[in-house]
Amino acid sequence: MSTQLPASPISPTIALDAPGITHGHLHLPHSRDDSAYGAIMIPISVAVNGDGPTVLLTGGNHGDEYHGPLALTKLMNSLNISEVTGRIIAVPYMNHPAFTSAARNSPIDGANLNRVFPGSPTGGVTQKIADYLTRYLLPIADAVLDIHDGGKTLEFLPMAASHVMDNKADEARNWEAALAFGAPYVTKLVELDMLGMWDAVVEDSGTPFLSTEIAGGGTTRPSSTKITLDGVRNVLQHWGALAGDPTPSTSVVLDIPEDDAYLISDEEGLIEWLVELGDEVAKGQAVARIYNTVKLGAPPIDVPATIDGIIAMRHFPGLVKMGDAIAMQASAR
Repeated sequence: MSTQLPASPISPTIALDAPGITHGHLHLPHSRDDSAYGAIMIPISVAVNGDGPTVLLTGGNHGDEYHGPLALTKLMNSLNISEVTGRIIAVPYMNHPAFTSAARNSPIDGANLNRVFPGSPTGGVTQKIADYLTRYLLPIADAVLDIHDGGKTLEFLPMAASHVMDNKADEARNWEAALAFGAPYVTKLVELDMLGMWDAVVEDSGTPFLSTEIAGGGTTRPSSTKITLDGVRNVLQHWGALAGDPTPSTSVVLDIPEDDAYLISDEEGLIEWLVELGDEVAKGQAVARIYNTVKLGAPPIDVPATIDGIIAMRHFPGLVKMGDAIAMQASAR
């Protein structure tokens, strides 16, 4: 019995190999109550100039993360084609339904795009987007940059991130790209859950891959926007798709332990931060305090650091639930 997948229902409205800079959409038919023959239109921009590598730039994997969409939109709006060698494909709002709803997950099917890869052409909307990226865009890419930030619920120190990999040659190659990005911090990120992630699909294909975690809180700031846009240009230069040389890296390296990196809440309530993002902490030091919002007079619960290091990520909203990651700890060098 054949296991060949059917063709994707998604089709680009522009040629992906036409010389110059072209802006268009990925057209995904989507029948809905207000439009029986409707479609989801996912913006895509392509810059092509001569022979060279194809670099795929993605943002908006989660719809409440704005640094990737903003940086890639600004890049493709201002790019001079004479700077390009090869091809740059930018999909700034890859999870467009989630982005337009300012939500992490899609409002159509409730799915988290970064947990359904490699996707399916016969699945829900989110799985169809993942499938198109996996089967149509990834195979033509020589390198991939996926830009993340903390969204509405997390705030990170601005960092470029690669991963620890079984293939050490690929790990070293991706680490060089992370350094080239030039963010204030760089790390080999320890994920809580890699299953279904774009990262894993790209890395399993052997394609050079880089990700980021830049600030968060469901907004952008001038400083973090500049870090992101400068970083995109740096890594495009590193991969040979853009003229010039990347700015020499001065990134602080963050080592994230495989165990005890994350502080997970055992309580529910109002959180009081006792330290700032980026502060140094000592093992056993209280970094946050959680107050019971139902029983006044109940003693607050302290959350202690589990290592000597710094706070590299923190929970952003003022309320915390049991099971939430309150903070990610790292050591700096």
